Amino acid sequence: MATDLKETIRPVDSAAVMGLLPARPRILALGEPTHGEGALHAVRNELFRQLVEQEGYRTIALESDCLMGLLVDDYVTGLDDASAEDELDDVMTHGFSHEWGAFPGNRELVRWMRSFNAGRPASDQVRFAGVDGPLEITGAASPRQTLTTLHGFLAERLGTGLLPCSGDALDSLIGPDDRWTEPAAMIDPSRSVGQSAQARELRLIADDLVALLVAHAPGLIAASTPDEWERARLYGRTATGLLRYHFWMADTSPGRMTWLLGVRDAMIAANLLALAERGPVLVSAHNSHLQRNQSTMRMWDHPRLEWWGAGALVDAELGAGYAFLATAVGTIRHQGVDAPPSGSVEGLLYALPGDHYLVDAGRLAASLGEHLPDARVSPWFGYAPLDPAQLAAADGIVFVRDAEER
Repeated sequence: MATDLKETIRPVDSAAVMGLLPARPRILALGEPTHGEGALHAVRNELFRQLVEQEGYRTIALESDCLMGLLVDDYVTGLDDASAEDELDDVMTHGFSHEWGAFPGNRELVRWMRSFNAGRPASDQVRFAGVDGPLEITGAASPRQTLTTLHGFLAERLGTGLLPCSGDALDSLIGPDDRWTEPAAMIDPSRSVGQSAQARELRLIADDLVALLVAHAPGLIAASTPDEWERARLYGRTATGLLRYHFWMADTSPGRMTWLLGVRDAMIAANLLALAERGPVLVSAHNSHLQRNQSTMRMWDHPRLEWWGAGALVDAELGAGYAFLATAVGTIRHQGVDAPPSGSVEGLLYALPGDHYLVDAGRLAASLGEHLPDARVSPWFGYAPLDPAQLAAADGIVFVRDAEER
């Protein structure tokens, strides 16, 4: 078995990745089984650097707030201040959700992107994007930023005659932001305002605002820079998705959590497809968001939730234009994840030499045949092991032997 497995591995570099695929994908997805591990960030950063320098990739997207990410993109493409370390501190604090700006690997990525862009024309610069909605596990943002920005964009270019309401009326309907950000609403739907009369009217307004973007696209594009147009579309997608998310936060049916998970991943997928319009994208997010198979998880009193993740949705749209590399690790000792059982997929890979490598997932699945290894059970909730039954649905596996604390 070990001899066969050795024939499936190769270095983690852009040439090896492209060698696994029939053509350069429009979206190359690099999953991760846990968040925040420096060793995984180091592998991601080096692969992105190679994809930029050797394969023409110019966008990296992370599982972070799509609106906050605009601050990061402005920083890496705006080079007026050559000594911007103080500004970088602010960007890392306010440009990432889930407190991921504190991770050294993300800081290194942003610093490298800005350095790469120095002296380059805008058309050749690398770009940053968050693709997640403005959502946290405990709740979601107020729709104020998305709705008022989109309303202002349209009012400036179309006038107010076609808009479904005035700016003052929009502000009144939104009301205080803390009504929308109530943390208790995730556990108690009755604390959510997502199905109030005002929220229902806002959904109709958001739909009309997005309809104006579509109906007047030629004139709006002519009156805007490419970035202004792209961001207007982003605000439109986010406004409608966010209001839909709030609606289901207030729901009491058994399908509530499935809806919330599905809405989130649909927002991620829509953002990825929009980014791919400007060129090939490397996206880094949890394996469960990027895999082709249906995703599952346990949460609170739900023993098994099932939904289609962003990867499955994008794959259905792009086919061969989407590629997925799952990531697995051998150990995360500082989290109590010790050497994997020898009978698991991770255990078989852990027995091979090397700190990290790329595995041909198709050849690995073929070598294992019908007798699949046992599924690894993680002692730490923050790490999701590989599902042996899903190996063949990945294009490759990035295996990191030891995720050491940094």
